[in-house]
Formats: sequence, structure tokens, C-alpha cells
Amino acid sequence: MESLTSRMQAVQSPIIPVVGELIKNSPGTISLGQGVVSYNPPDEAIEFLAKFLAEPANNLYKSVEGIPPLLTALAGQLQSFNRIEINGENSIVVTAGSNMGFMNAILAITNPGDEIILNTPYYFNHEMAIAMVGCRPVLVATDENYQLRPEAIAQAITPKTRAVVTISPNNPTGVVYSEAALRQVNQICGTANIYHISDEAYQYFTYNGVKHVSPGSFDNSSEYTISLYSFSKAYGFASWRIGYMVIPKHLLVAVKKVQDTILICPPVISQYAALGALQAKDEYLKSHIGAIAQVRQLLLDSLNRLQGLCSIIPANGAFYFFLKVHTQINAFELVKRLIQEHKVAVIPGTTFGMDDGCYLRIAYGALQKETAKEGIERLVQGLETIVRS
Repeated sequence: MESLTSRMQAVQSPIIPVVGELIKNSPGTISLGQGVVSYNPPDEAIEFLAKFLAEPANNLYKSVEGIPPLLTALAGQLQSFNRIEINGENSIVVTAGSNMGFMNAILAITNPGDEIILNTPYYFNHEMAIAMVGCRPVLVATDENYQLRPEAIAQAITPKTRAVVTISPNNPTGVVYSEAALRQVNQICGTANIYHISDEAYQYFTYNGVKHVSPGSFDNSSEYTISLYSFSKAYGFASWRIGYMVIPKHLLVAVKKVQDTILICPPVISQYAALGALQAKDEYLKSHIGAIAQVRQLLLDSLNRLQGLCSIIPANGAFYFFLKVHTQINAFELVKRLIQEHKVAVIPGTTFGMDDGCYLRIAYGALQKETAKEGIERLVQGLETIVRS
């Protein structure tokens, strides 16, 4: 029977549940691990649930690509924030989270044996999805500041390449890619007749005046740009499982085939909640992201004590920092010791494709200020103790 499971044997195990089990076995651990926010959805999201419940037909299957009112609202949001116009060349598809959007895209554009270019460090679920469909991830290293290297991406393209994936603001590094670099990658994809998959789940989380840029807004890019979005982060919607994708019109039939097979339709109750969330005042996002920015600064100030022990890139997006720890200790072993000996959890960099040293991803979006302060203090003391011992 082992031969029947060979496809999944090639796929790495997701790290979050593994670290979660370590946390469970070490009560009192503060987690700087999973990438979620601490705040709840806006009141408007909860209020819209009454609209869902008032209509019995909402308990039936709805449109594969999403309910019309939400599609209309998303088109407006894309126009105003992302500068992406929904026209005859592209389409919106609502998904059960942006991870599903990525899987929809990969299944729609590839055949087994094709290649997808990922920039390292990559987001582990992207690498897992590519392996699951029988394709090959081609890894291109970012530079010393975790920024894109467009020339290296261009050199990695082969006749089997189907797409280049970019994530900005980035998970796991927190960096925001420059508009110039994103334009260059987008142009490379257009010239090579391949897709640019742009994951923008953290689009609202930028700091120090840095602006988010959507490749789907670039002139003449609609034919080959796939943009992925999520409600999970900005709107506190992690368990509601709602995201959306903007795809070239010619992929709509293929994506609908995938979505109808796996999901039939996005959860309608969550779509109503998402529609409500889009009615929230600007202050909702501004205040919550402002609070996260304060935690970010706390973290940066504390991490500066680790100069010499770690390399720290002060990233301006998402809610992550990606540390390189100057030690010979294996990253997962270091994570285990931090949990067991210092009761603070982070994620090992190996799960993001970084095996040329000891890297750690620190997530700071899920904690209130005081808890974050304690967690960061434990992390700094833990690294000082373990690495210097």
C-alpha cells in the first residue's frame, strides 16, 4: 500500500501543528509563531449575518465564483485600493482563503512536471501545493535584504516554467518589494509568456509610510497576472475562510472547474460576513494596524540587543521578522529549546526553504502589547542564553 501514498510523501509536513504540539506540552508558552491577528472582525461583519439568516435560500449552494453583491463590493475595493480595474480581461473569484486561491491557480495553469519559480525564503504552503500537483518548485534566492533579484528570476526560467510567485508584503520576512522590482518581474513574465502569481494577503500591513503595490494594476498585465487576497489577516477572519483572486478571463472556466470540484461554492455565511466587513470604517483597519505597529517597534527595540548574535532586517510589512541566528544549532532544535526552556515559540526557517544556516520567523500580530513585551523578552533572553552557552 505504500506506493499509493507516494505523492504525499514528497510533501513537507506543515510546521504550525508541530510547533503547536510543542506549545501544548509546555504550558505557559507565549507564541510568536502563527501568523494571525489578535482582534475580532468588525461589528459590521457580524451584523450582516442577520441578512444571511433572513433568507432561507442562503442555505442552498450559491454561485461557484461568489455571491454577486460581494463580487461587486470587491470590484470597488480593488479599484480604490489596488488600482485594479475589473473589465472584460479579468475576473474575480471568491475562495475559501487565499491558500485555496493559490491551489486553484496552480491546478488551472500547470501540467505535472511543470515548474513554478519561488523566491526564497518561500511561504511553505506554496511549496507544498506545487509538490502536491506533481510540479517542481524552482528556488531563486532573494538578496541580503530579502528583496527580489529580477535578473536571477529571468535566468531561472525554462521551457517548463509556468509562473513566478511573489509575496508582498512578504511572509516570512516581512519585507515589502519595491514597485520597480515588481514591475521588472511582471514584465519578465509577460515577455516569457508565463504567469505572475502575486500573493497580497498582507496588503494593508505596511509601516513607515511604505505603500503597497499590486502588479495587477500595471498596464497590459491583466492577461498573465494572478492576484491573491485574504480577509483572514486584516479583518480578523482566519477561521471564516474567505479570500479572493483576480485572474485573467481565459482562466475562469478552469478555475471554476477546480473550485466546483473541491468546494462547490465559498461558504455563503462567510461571504455575507465579508460583505459586512467591507462596510467597516477606515478607522477599523487604521487603529488595529496602528496597534500592531507599536508592537513591531517594541520587538525591534528588543531585538537590537541581539546585534552580533543575529542578523536583523527591519522589514516594513506584514507582521513578521526573519532572523538569521549566528549559531551551528539546528533551527528546529533551537525552536524546541526556546519552547521547553524559555516558554516562547517561533517558527524554524527550514520550513521556508532556508537550510543554509539557522533562521527563525517571528510573528508579532497576534499579541497585545503587554503579552508581546513579555514574549519578546523571553525570546531575547532565550537566544542570549542558548546561543552563547
